[in-house]
Amino acid sequence: MANVGNQLPTQAVSKPPSGKHGNVLPLWGNEKTMNLNPMILTNVLSSPYFKVQLYELKTYHEVVDEIYFKVTHIEPWEKGSRKTAGQTGMCGGVRGVGTGGIVSTAFCLLYKLFTLKLTRKQVMGLITHTDSPYIRALGFMYIRYTQPPTDLLDWYNDFLDDEEELDVKAGGGCVMTIGEMLRSFLTKLEWFSTLFPRIPVPVQKAIDQQMKARPRKVAQKEPEEEAEFTESGRQGERRRSRTPRRTPSPKRSPKRSRSRSHHRERDRHGPSFDRELERERDRQRKERDGGRDRERDRADRGDRERRRSRSADRNRERKRSLSGSRERRGERREKERDGAEDRSRKKDRDHHKDRGMERDRSRDRKSRAENDERRHKEDRDRHREDRKAKRSSRSRSRERRHKGGAEEKSRKRDRSHSRERERERDGERSHKRSRSKERSRHQRESSNEPSKHGERRRSQSTDERTESVKLNLKP
Repeated sequence: MANVGNQLPTQAVSKPPSGKHGNVLPLWGNEKTMNLNPMILTNVLSSPYFKVQLYELKTYHEVVDEIYFKVTHIEPWEKGSRKTAGQTGMCGGVRGVGTGGIVSTAFCLLYKLFTLKLTRKQVMGLITHTDSPYIRALGFMYIRYTQPPTDLLDWYNDFLDDEEELDVKAGGGCVMTIGEMLRSFLTKLEWFSTLFPRIPVPVQKAIDQQMKARPRKVAQKEPEEEAEFTESGRQGERRRSRTPRRTPSPKRSPKRSRSRSHHRERDRHGPSFDRELERERDRQRKERDGGRDRERDRADRGDRERRRSRSADRNRERKRSLSGSRERRGERREKERDGAEDRSRKKDRDHHKDRGMERDRSRDRKSRAENDERRHKEDRDRHREDRKAKRSSRSRSRERRHKGGAEEKSRKRDRSHSRERERERDGERSHKRSRSKERSRHQRESSNEPSKHGERRRSQSTDERTESVKLNLKP
């Protein structure tokens, strides 16, 4: 476990002033997203590592221990998980738009720290931690994302010349010191494939001026000290130290003082002292050789134990793989059975569906046939009624015609009768006239015998006229 309590003394680091006093740390910007890139925040919130494993961590100390064991770089994405080749502009790697990847444990733990709402004391504990440079790096990154831009230089001022090294790139290959990293935080907006919150232009100008006025200090090592740490430096290249490397002190190295005291003793005691010194060196050489042999034996034993543990691990892995293959076979068989049952059920459903569809079709056909028959019957009835109506209309027209003919005949008859009656009346009238005329004639004749002959002729002519009129009036 990381020793959280083992921290550097904080007397040399002044607490930066802020808007709030005491242990409460103010937050700058968006209090929900921590000013993170939306793509990175989305991937953090949907990450199984953040949702499952980090959800169980409830305290600041548990999160610091998790940083100690899990963080190996402070890049936002894991190596090879994000393809941004050939993308420029808004789809480029800096903007974080368009493509995502596997978000790193460092940024998951950074957002976890933000959810804990760290106090000033806890942030100071992060940036002065001695167990791992990555704990300090995440503390400085927390400050860069959450603190006001005007307070950044106050937070970073005492660490700008810090010589502790760390590899910030996923997969390795980008080693820098804490001081170089802080200078990059203050002067550059980009950090690998993401962006820090923007610093206002006046504040950025003030920071740039102070950076130019304060060049980076290069620690110079003495030649004796370099010779002393040559062998240890070769071993240190193979493995990364998890303890912060402090700036070498300006005091003289103990080796130099030891060698000078040996020269003084040799001059004082003479050749006998040289013999004793040689014997002591031989004894120390033998002890070193014996120690090397013991170390070799220990290394051989360790190798044997490692081989045994590896073979045991392999056997366990084989057993697990065999059990897993059996389980997979069983699962495959169960899936095949389930698939066969599902297929049979589907066939039955399809068969029932087809039968139901056939029933529906037959019902539709029957209903259509019944509707057609009904229509035919209705059409027949209509035709019959139309025929009857036509026949009745024809009979009526005939009757009307007959009636009209009879009426015409009766009218004609009436007319003829009336004419005959008129003729008869006229005849009677004319007969009466003729009679009256005859009477008058007889009277005249009686009165005037000479005019008898003329009157007779007149009467004969009138008689002829009346007869001709009667003959003309007869049909």
